[in-house]
Amino acid sequence: MSQKQSSVVSLTILGKEYKIACDFDEQELLLESAKQLDEKMRKIRNAGKINGDDRIAVMVALNMAHELQLLQNENEKLNQNLNECLSNMRHKIENVLENE
Repeated sequence: MSQKQSSVVSLTILGKEYKIACDFDEQELLLESAKQLDEKMRKIRNAGKINGDDRIAVMVALNMAHELQLLQNENEKLNQNLNECLSNMRHKIENVLENE
């Protein structure tokens, strides 16, 4: 059994540094996620409607959770459509094979 190599990654979000332990093969994704989070938090902060880093973080988390839920719902619909199409194709193939 092989062990994953991990190290500490330094992230900066709204000017604050965070050190996160992360598997080596996931570092790039973590850095990209932190960049996206920082950009979203800065956008909300710069809009000036919400004060306090904790409130900004909660708003970003809610927005991202909502986006994730929308994508999951869309993915579920796509999977249902795909399964229906595959089922229809299977029936058509079975009909063709039976009629030969």
